Amino acid sequence: MRTYNYSEAQQNFSTILNLALTEEVFIKERNGRRFKITPVEVVVNKSPFDVPGINTDISTSEMISFLKESRMRN
Repeated sequence: MRTYNYSEAQQNFSTILNLALTEEVFIKERNGRRFKITPVEVVVNKSPFDVPGINTDISTSEMISFLKESRMRN
């Protein structure tokens, strides 16, 4: 864990971002507030439709029936 004051963080921002990939990094303001720099995982080339399935006791024909019924309402 490393802590930088606000001025150090401004001067070394790129280095701090790289360091945050391997350890916890905090930035401390003069008033005592602390902020944690955390990388966000980015998923590349993943479709928004690639979602996990769920197990149900509904058959395929029942599912199709429900879909047809819902489409007829609109």
